[in-house]
Amino acid sequence: MTGNTPQDRYKAVWLIFFILGLGTLLPWNFFMTATTYFTNRLNISSSDSYANDSYNHTNVNVTGKKEVSLSNLPSIFNNVMTLCAMLPLLIFTCLNSFIHQRIPQQIRIISSLAAIFLVFMVTAILVKVPMEPLPFFIITMVKIVLINSFGAILQGSIFGLAGLLPASYTAPIMSGQGLAGTFAAVAMICTIASGSRLEESAFGYFITACVVILIAIGSYIMLPRLDFFCFYSMKNKRKYATSVTQAEMETKVDLIKKDMVNGVERNHSVNGDSLPARHTSSVLGIFKKIWVMAVSVCLVFTVTIGVFPTITVAVRPTIGQNTLWVDYFSPVACFLMFNIFDWAGRSLTAVCVWPGKESRLLPFLVIIRVIFIPLFMLCNVVDRQNLPVIFAHDAWYLTFMLLFSFSNGYLASLCMCFGPKNYGFITNQPPQSPCATVGRISENSPCRPPWLETRQSKPFGRPSWMERPVGILERFAEKVCLKSKRKNKPTSLKRAQGFL
Repeated sequence: MTGNTPQDRYKAVWLIFFILGLGTLLPWNFFMTATTYFTNRLNISSSDSYANDSYNHTNVNVTGKKEVSLSNLPSIFNNVMTLCAMLPLLIFTCLNSFIHQRIPQQIRIISSLAAIFLVFMVTAILVKVPMEPLPFFIITMVKIVLINSFGAILQGSIFGLAGLLPASYTAPIMSGQGLAGTFAAVAMICTIASGSRLEESAFGYFITACVVILIAIGSYIMLPRLDFFCFYSMKNKRKYATSVTQAEMETKVDLIKKDMVNGVERNHSVNGDSLPARHTSSVLGIFKKIWVMAVSVCLVFTVTIGVFPTITVAVRPTIGQNTLWVDYFSPVACFLMFNIFDWAGRSLTAVCVWPGKESRLLPFLVIIRVIFIPLFMLCNVVDRQNLPVIFAHDAWYLTFMLLFSFSNGYLASLCMCFGPKNYGFITNQPPQSPCATVGRISENSPCRPPWLETRQSKPFGRPSWMERPVGILERFAEKVCLKSKRKNKPTSLKRAQGFL
């Protein structure tokens, strides 16, 4: 930094982006971790008295017989919840490319955080309101759709906002997202440890989420008042405007050089119709280079979402039936363990990048993760009808969860690092565009490979080796302009300047 560059005092901007990153994934993790509360509310046999019962994870009564439920809603809750979460997340993630051009960034972020806060407030209020299972099920699914829709918009906007700052400020967002799952699991464990009734525990659990979202809103409001953020936000706007001007000047010089034949000018020198085709071909060209890693990332997350939490949360312990282990099994063995080892796998890529990007072993390891689907299905899953229980002991489930979560974080990080090989195209995009976001994520991912380290690209300017030839072309363009003024004939350069 130069002497005129303001400092990030007390790491305030870094901390704000960490909180905003925490707020992007916290809503979904809070709903996902509280599946026991929702399934208990949906159980008709206990819906009339759930507020007076202690926190209980089993569905067995005193006589040892299973409770008779008149509804299938508890059994399908996890499946429908995952569908209602992932589908809007996919749709709005794709729509971010259009939304960020039409809605100002401040409105996107504030409205998304406010909507998520209102959803959590409604959820906390409904804890105190007795409801029939079907209306409660429908309202819960609508809330899950809303938080994931606004969460996708919020996530894209936050990464675009971080693009205005130095590259290192994408890291706190990703760190906050990595902590979201662990924070939700720890909050659930604390509510169970409090020994309160189910109603009080669930109410305090969702109020905690409301407090975190309020802190995120307050942090974002404070962000524009910090000199460090204001300096870089204005600096990047000027840089982007300058880069656009430089790129247009280089394009004009190329057009003049191509369209001037023996001093005679052609009329089709400036034709914008070819630009979309060129852009499309560039995107397709990049996809052809990264399709292996793109499919690998998709398969990693498909296997993870297909098992976690739909199947993993339905596994019940076989040891310590009369101990507290029954109450803590799902929050600890499923959610907390997954988030910790997933974070460990992502962190390991900072010191170990194996296998390499050209190795066939990486796609093989991604494909072999499919085996986790039958492995978890053969554990002690409740409400099973056809499959036998082969891996009954809790140690099997804990081992599978360790390998499953660690491989998810490690392989996903490797694929995300090796994917964007055509780095020059990505870094030449506007600072808040989706392509630029992908470039910054890959640049700040914990496993920056050597081909990213050695390439000293300039996101908003041209490389140093182009200064001399471009300078020659610019002087040539000036001579052409002077000559055309004497002859009073407009050139391609003058017509192009009319578009500015």
